[in-house]
Amino acid sequence: MRKIILDLAVTLDGYIEGPNGEIDWITSDAQTDFADIIKDILVGIDAIFYGRVSYELWGNYRPDEKAGTKLKEAYELLHSKKKYVFSTTMADDGKATIIRSDVREKVLEILKEPGENIWLYGGGKLTTTFINLGLIDVYRLAVYPVILGSGKPLFENIETRTNLKLIDVKPADDGVLLLKYETRR
Repeated sequence: MRKIILDLAVTLDGYIEGPNGEIDWITSDAQTDFADIIKDILVGIDAIFYGRVSYELWGNYRPDEKAGTKLKEAYELLHSKKKYVFSTTMADDGKATIIRSDVREKVLEILKEPGENIWLYGGGKLTTTFINLGLIDVYRLAVYPVILGSGKPLFENIETRTNLKLIDVKPADDGVLLLKYETRR
């Protein structure tokens, strides 16, 4: 069966955004190979789950004309995936399937369909919903060596314990620590 994979960047103190939504702390040497990061995330993925805000910001983003070929190709690969948006307010743009209710049931139906794994792109509210519904199979976190002190935490309003098993740890040259966990069921 397909798996849902949460793959995102987080600060050492557990934030996915600064207090004003900023993600400038992600800028590092790793950022220069952003196309490679996108391609790595998308290995074995054929669908993406977005929250409304994340979709509106990034679901149809295209690099500008000055961007390199490698980055443009990475975004073409990203946009070739089937997109689902979880929202009760978003209008249908014809580019994604919108899920407005019965999240658990609809996700379980999607997981039964043939295909590869699904990237849970987020944002924070959707990630919390998926954690609370026990729907995330794999957590891949890029832990950045920065402490913000405040912002949007990765784990907020979690209702139940989720036990994880560490599968892999990789340090990057810029100090980022790549962690991979599987949910113990």
